[in-house]
Amino acid sequence: MLEAGALHAVAREAWADIREGRAYGLKSVLLPLESELWARPELDHYRKRFEGERLGWKLSTLSSVGPDYAAVKIVGANALNRYLGRPRSMSTIALFDKVTLAPICLMDGTEISAARTATYATTMVDRFLSGRHGLSVFIFGAGPIAERVILGLGIFAHEAFSKVFIRSRSVDSAVRLAAKLTARVAFPLVVVDDNDELGGCDLVITASNAKKPVFDDAEANPRAVTLHLGGDETPAHYIQRVLKTGRLVCDDITMVSRRNSQSLALYFSKGQSTLETLGPLLGVSNFSDLGDEVQKREDEPLHITCVGLPMLDLYVAKYVYETFLKIEPNA
Repeated sequence: MLEAGALHAVAREAWADIREGRAYGLKSVLLPLESELWARPELDHYRKRFEGERLGWKLSTLSSVGPDYAAVKIVGANALNRYLGRPRSMSTIALFDKVTLAPICLMDGTEISAARTATYATTMVDRFLSGRHGLSVFIFGAGPIAERVILGLGIFAHEAFSKVFIRSRSVDSAVRLAAKLTARVAFPLVVVDDNDELGGCDLVITASNAKKPVFDDAEANPRAVTLHLGGDETPAHYIQRVLKTGRLVCDDITMVSRRNSQSLALYFSKGQSTLETLGPLLGVSNFSDLGDEVQKREDEPLHITCVGLPMLDLYVAKYVYETFLKIEPNA
């Protein structure tokens, strides 16, 4: 029901309102102490399984207001959940009337959230790679977001993508994802267990839960678009190179900086500064601030960090409500 083409149009509307100041929001994150989790005797035996993976154990709230509605999304996440029979991340969205702030409905936002995140891929392809043919894509991750991203890429012209490579910590999960989606997209899905194909890819999307960078700078295509949707997945040398030779973009510099869990924000905080303070001076831009004249040169790298804007959640929730749930007075 959350069709990728429809959500791409919803995201376009959201970004237009963000640029004009008609939609805005904030995000807060509470991180429980990981030591409290492993202090539970019944969970201690899982600990070794997360040596190379972030738990991402957090309780987040994303609040936003648009022209007609307001919304609050509450997210509870823990990578341990997959061993406990639950999704890694679970969301609940409350939609409110804009004027009265009276609640209108409460909806399970888990799939809505994954679908919203995937609009970053369609938005950035549309913005920076539009009209290109035969693009090759490398996706790190095989979870719900990676699934939605792949389906999202399917909205573009048949000849837009020549091949999509999928790499995950577990080859089995990547194989399952490819098998699930092969019949639903026009481009070949190729499961890989190394980064040998990375250097030839035009678009790299990180949607994993890795604890450290998933590739080395020397492995990357020096002219690629990299869409960063996870945590600390891109290496410092890569960020340094893009600062010198390309363009760094955030969905929201302030939110990325204050969250301080993604590679770009960590690059600055480890240098005893912040992305929010120093980034704009070095040319880091908000996506909503880029004018239409700003395009990607074919010879430059582009790195886009997305923390997940509350406004996109609001607009997708609005779409779900108005399309599937709203009852007109005289219906």
